[in-house]
Amino acid sequence: MLDLLVLLAYLFLLAWVGSRFARRQTSTENYFVAKRSVPPWAMGFSLLATLVSSVTFVAYPGSSYAGNWSLLVPGFLVVVVLLLVGHWIIPFYRREIGVSAYEYFQRRFGRKVRLYASLAFSIAHFSKMGFVFYLMALTVNSVTSWNIDAVILGVSCVMIFYALRGGIEAVIWTDVIQGFVMAAGVFVCLGYLLWLPPGGPSAVFAIAAANNKFSLGELSWSFRTATIPVLIIYGFFWYFQRYTADQTVVQRYLLASSDKAALKGVATGALFAVPIWALFMLVGTATWAYFQLTGERLPPTITKPDQAFPYFLASHLPPGLTGLFLAAISGAAMTMVASDLNSLSAVVIQDFYKPFRPNSTDHQRLRLAKLAVAIGGIGAAITAILIARAQGNALSMWFAVSAIASGGLAGLFLLAVICPKANSRAALTGIAFSLLVTAWATLTQGPKRFVNLGDWNFPWDNLMIGVVGHVSLFAVAFLAAQLPFGRHTTAEPQAALSPELN
Repeated sequence: MLDLLVLLAYLFLLAWVGSRFARRQTSTENYFVAKRSVPPWAMGFSLLATLVSSVTFVAYPGSSYAGNWSLLVPGFLVVVVLLLVGHWIIPFYRREIGVSAYEYFQRRFGRKVRLYASLAFSIAHFSKMGFVFYLMALTVNSVTSWNIDAVILGVSCVMIFYALRGGIEAVIWTDVIQGFVMAAGVFVCLGYLLWLPPGGPSAVFAIAAANNKFSLGELSWSFRTATIPVLIIYGFFWYFQRYTADQTVVQRYLLASSDKAALKGVATGALFAVPIWALFMLVGTATWAYFQLTGERLPPTITKPDQAFPYFLASHLPPGLTGLFLAAISGAAMTMVASDLNSLSAVVIQDFYKPFRPNSTDHQRLRLAKLAVAIGGIGAAITAILIARAQGNALSMWFAVSAIASGGLAGLFLLAVICPKANSRAALTGIAFSLLVTAWATLTQGPKRFVNLGDWNFPWDNLMIGVVGHVSLFAVAFLAAQLPFGRHTTAEPQAALSPELN
């Protein structure tokens, strides 16, 4: 009961904070970019919330519990990508677009390419929202035995309420609160994990180091498994896409009052993300060390590494503190999904509705934006409930579909930047080839592949599928741009970027 009261109090707090901004939502500019008046530090916390979700609460401890810290390697690339592109991509987007990141793709390649990019983003993030809610509810259920459907519906109702009423400002400031609650929850859990076992922290670190639990993976150039080079390549392309072609991140660039403030906010979010991921890795390692040092046995019902940490919480944290962790994981799910919903709503209005209804009023667009948030939130909750009832193969197929639909946006952005003579046909040719290659790789990869083509199966680790999609789109479109049908035939090729960036 105490845990439930703590969780309900936290949900009420988020709903109250979100509703405080309802009166300000008088225009789409307010609703989507808060009139570009968000402080850099708050913007950084909001970006952090898009990088840390309920998946982090389960996947990272589960990964380090079962193996080592290899899953942390891609996270280091968030800083590398920011150093490479942050100083010019942030001013560029702040100057070139209104709200949607995909406005730029239309100016470069035409309406069809913009619609593809918008649709790819929407499908990928909508599928992710359902999975985030499901994983949050599954973890809460494993700790408390509360009904999964009830958890999904309860949390999603609160999230839809404040995201719909308060717009991006509600999202930002609930993200700030969630950042502090998440930090408190992690440190409380770590305190118990480090000091409960005999010997304390020194014993935990000693046994973990002796068993190579802090290793970052295998330094091998084989692409068949998740080696360090594979993780680095995957991390680079993943975060390059996030910073250059992901509406949830690009929209954050527009919130600050100046380019310098925007860069400061983005850097804050990226620099905080890596330590947070490392803390969750340490949680998993400390959980493994706890059971090794105490000799305590896991019950037969715990069959997966992801379940070990929630079991420890349920059996060892006192009432109230467990509620704090439940608040942290529920808040992480809500802040990520609320952020995605606002960005999806922006895409619906700017990329689909406004071009087809150019004479619509801003009031009409604002009403539709709120309706899109409501429909998207309800859809995410229903999707989460359906995933909870699905078998493993159905869940794998869901991920396969989202991977196929969302591939190649980083390659598309690279094409726009470094190949100014590429036209719409070249870009569409690359998109078509990327979809085919991504579909082939997704369907023929791994031991439980959907299609077995023998020697023609995708030979690499599944982390390379997205990389292949980006590279194949760029390579084929770049080659097509060298042909007469694939390049601009005007006297001056269309500029990829502004003169100083060229």
